Amino acid sequence: MNRESSHEHAGDFVQTAVAEFQAPLTRYATRLVGDHDRARDIVQDTFVKLMAQTPEEVDGHVAEWLFTVCRHRALDVLRKEGRMKRFEEGQAERVTANDPRPGRTLERAETQEALLNLIGRLPANQQEVIRLKFQNGFSYKEISGITALSVSHVGVLIHNAVLRLRAEFAAQRP
Repeated sequence: MNRESSHEHAGDFVQTAVAEFQAPLTRYATRLVGDHDRARDIVQDTFVKLMAQTPEEVDGHVAEWLFTVCRHRALDVLRKEGRMKRFEEGQAERVTANDPRPGRTLERAETQEALLNLIGRLPANQQEVIRLKFQNGFSYKEISGITALSVSHVGVLIHNAVLRLRAEFAAQRP
């Protein structure tokens, strides 16, 4: 079997991307549009667009490419609905609560819940960059590419969000 066949190679490439990125993209899109079913449709559209790319076109930056396309599609959906409100009150916490991780101590779970509640109170642009950085592991440059913000603006948003989170978290602790 010739593994270098471009059609077969592209199929393997897309399957690998789906396996690795479907869940994080769906979480990201759900947070943007506030609905899991619409998010799944957006992610499916994202992978359809990936199928039109050759592996060489996105090699080395597939995650950034996928999140950028996913974000643009989610914003298109919101625009078509006539509403750009990306984060409804409490929506981020409800989405995250569906991802239980067994074996955590009660204290760690409470700490995580407190942090998620604090993140949910950040401005929408800070929430997005914080989640891209700390939940998805993107660099400032990758976040810049995904959000179309300058690298320095991403840095300022993350810096201000972290300072606010630290201060508010410290204020909550006895």
